[in-house]
Amino acid sequence: MSSDAAGARASFATVPKLSAASLLAYGLLGLPLAFVALPIYVHLPKLYADFGLSLATIGAVLLAARLWDAVIDPLIGCWGDRARDRRLAIFAAVPLLVAGFLGLVQPPVEAGAAWLLGMLLLVYLGYSLASVNHHALGAELSPDPQERTRITATREGLALFGVVLAAVLPGLLGATLAEGLARLAWLFAGVLVLAVLALRRLAPLAARAQAARMSLHAALRSLRFRRLLAVFALSGIAAAIPASLLLFFVADVLQAEAQSGAFLAIYFVAGAAGLPLWVWLARRRGKIFAWGCGMLLAVGVFGWAATLGAGEVLAFGLICALSGIALGADLALPPSILADLITREGGGAGSYFGWWNFVAKLNLALAAGVSLPLLGWLGYVPGGRDETGLLALAWIYAGVPAFLKLMSLLLLIRQRKEIAS
Repeated sequence: MSSDAAGARASFATVPKLSAASLLAYGLLGLPLAFVALPIYVHLPKLYADFGLSLATIGAVLLAARLWDAVIDPLIGCWGDRARDRRLAIFAAVPLLVAGFLGLVQPPVEAGAAWLLGMLLLVYLGYSLASVNHHALGAELSPDPQERTRITATREGLALFGVVLAAVLPGLLGATLAEGLARLAWLFAGVLVLAVLALRRLAPLAARAQAARMSLHAALRSLRFRRLLAVFALSGIAAAIPASLLLFFVADVLQAEAQSGAFLAIYFVAGAAGLPLWVWLARRRGKIFAWGCGMLLAVGVFGWAATLGAGEVLAFGLICALSGIALGADLALPPSILADLITREGGGAGSYFGWWNFVAKLNLALAAGVSLPLLGWLGYVPGGRDETGLLALAWIYAGVPAFLKLMSLLLLIRQRKEIAS
């Protein structure tokens, strides 16, 4: 890890930094994409449960849609490597995202599982076109390892700001969750168009990057990439489970549903505030070390959350802040580590990030598709007060993620030399 940090400092001194305006022009797209991501991951299960769909049905639909979403990412990444300009794919995503998201949060009265699935497929196609190529473009903007961390942190910081807005605005924009999300969707459309137009500023920078053409499976031939992907997958599942169950945990275990928006805001604001810490620590001790510290913090925090009961809102607020700081490490460091690996291995960034996003979305699919039906099988019913069901919710929300995060940390420690070499 010391060689990682030393090498990073050496190259950092020889490569010019991107201007603040260029960083903003690149990273701004993360904000509207978060407007889509948060409602799907957090609000959607409760929204459609309020419409009368069972948790098992919602979980099955989310799993099917997320599997489709994951499968198309490597194809989109490979296509992006062959495109004359990655931004064209991002431009094409705009009408898909707007139409799909509006339909998703404003369903007709008779809408059921088929409508939910159809709108999810449309949103996911647009989201994949935008996010895979946006991440790949970020990896190509600078050859310097520490500058890549700065690029990633800017994108993820703006994304976290978007997440905070998406968490708070539904409650401010409408008297009900459905009404607030509907109005949020129209705000999202305007911000998305502005962010896509801002990418035009990157034309001179993007022209410097010559993405290599490679086959769909070429990235998977890299042993180092597969090892990094394994750590990322295990860590991602640990983070995805509580994201899918947060509203249920707050409403039924803590019995503090009115504070849900505040908890989400604390979590994501802390994540954004912690990003400079992880950038600094990565520069001083290396990205692998910093990521491991973030994992260790998450293990302790989720272990504590599993012990909470009704009314412990102050403790959970602190947990949200600490887990948000840990989230910053997960957001800023793994993509930056991947960008460094792509430089060493060679090949098109889109193909690597296509598989990367495939795994990230598969994590979310497994989290929703397995945890929701499992909770139903263990006796948990939303709004119920059965002690066994609430205990199952608490441990699946927090205990299982703590264990999985610990396993990912141990795997990172074991494979750190191979990943960083």
